Amino acid sequence: MKKNIYNILKGTFLVSDDSFKNWRFIIFISVLAIIMIASSHSADKKVYEIARLKNEVKEMRSAFVDRRSKLMRLKMESAVIKKMKEKGISPSVIPPKKIKVKPQK
Repeated sequence: MKKNIYNILKGTFLVSDDSFKNWRFIIFISVLAIIMIASSHSADKKVYEIARLKNEVKEMRSAFVDRRSKLMRLKMESAVIKKMKEKGISPSVIPPKKIKVKPQK
């Protein structure tokens, strides 16, 4: 047991005659570690992108609600009358008359 621990600490398992198996295993573990690190970086990038897009959606939704409320205020009759008075047009005081068209025989 003591001998195995000393071999590991000294690194003789990397330079011995049957070290090819050990090197293959070390390279395999290194490749797996690199793949795992790349995967976690990719996942983090996606999480940040999702958070950024959620904030953008919230901003756009609030802008939409704001513009819709402004449009509703502009469509009100009092607002239209006020805008038309600025241009010199006033609402008619004479009520509209209905025109009836009689069918031809």
